[in-house]
Amino acid sequence: MTPPRTQQIPVVVLAGFLGSGKTTLLNHLLHNRAGTRIGVIVNDFGSIEIDAMTVAGQVGSTVSLGNGCLCCAVDASELDTFLETLTRPSARLDVIVIEASGLAEPQELVRMLLASENPHIRYGGLVEVVDAAEFDGVRERHPELDRHLAVADLVVLNKTDRVGEAERERLRAVVAELSRPAAVISAAYGRIDPELLFDPALRPDGEEKIRQLTFEDLLREEAGEEGSDGHGDHDGHLHAAYESVDFTSDVPLDPRRFIAFLDSRPEGLYRIKGFVDFGAGDRDNRYALHAVGRFLRFVPQPWARDEPRLTQLVLIGSGIDAGALREGLAACRAEPGPDAPDAERAMWGVLRYVQQDPDPEDVPAEV
Repeated sequence: MTPPRTQQIPVVVLAGFLGSGKTTLLNHLLHNRAGTRIGVIVNDFGSIEIDAMTVAGQVGSTVSLGNGCLCCAVDASELDTFLETLTRPSARLDVIVIEASGLAEPQELVRMLLASENPHIRYGGLVEVVDAAEFDGVRERHPELDRHLAVADLVVLNKTDRVGEAERERLRAVVAELSRPAAVISAAYGRIDPELLFDPALRPDGEEKIRQLTFEDLLREEAGEEGSDGHGDHDGHLHAAYESVDFTSDVPLDPRRFIAFLDSRPEGLYRIKGFVDFGAGDRDNRYALHAVGRFLRFVPQPWARDEPRLTQLVLIGSGIDAGALREGLAACRAEPGPDAPDAERAMWGVLRYVQQDPDPEDVPAEV
């Protein structure tokens, strides 16, 4: 039986020790949201650009930014309450970002999200921000950094403009070893492509034409023609930090082969999204796939009348081998011929990941 379809909002946890640049990265996401409505939950409220918020909305525990973005100052005990508020249809949010305190245990936030009974959210990944210039010193003062890296889904090696090339390569190797199999990308000033974390929202024409002054408007006024963060057009090169691989097949995928492919997905592969046709395994539904880091979810959705039966996937990561990924996916195609008698039994591997994420107890507790 197909479960009811519920729109789910990805919740991304943004973590990093004090001074790593996570607030700069968060502000970059807000400034370059491209029409996406972002809900933000923060512990360290004072570090967000209060002046901009004062103009755009109303400063308080909940702040409307006027452009559909919302900011809440909370502690961990209030998380479920604010998630309930932010996921109401009236908020019309597309993604929620939780900026953890610089001294927080991000693993606990991940556990809370995975254990949440809120049907309107899904885990969007743990992003750990690392200060390249201070990494060794921070690691010495806070050895728990190794544990944080071990549970990250994406690591942003920030402030790489402050170290030389040889040091940058050394740091990247160390961080990659500690965070394996997470993707590691380098950045300066917290500038990463928002599409690494969430998909741009498509808005009906004219939906936002009548609105208050927004973050983007404020920054354009302040930065003039330089760009939203005052660093010229460098944002146009953000895609260089990662690779995106497309795969389309008009032949259904074999469930067992595809699950084996997902179970052995390579290091650096951060996100997989799209739709899968399992053919005889389930002729009534296509399966929406959401994978981020170690976490995987399928959502069965009825095929629309006359809809082409295709598998369409996008894979996003850093340091991935596009050719090898396409070959691996091509090898998952079902063999031609009559329907296999155990086609439905082969779907059990897929059904393990339907409706719920892996048990939160599966989140590694230690390196």
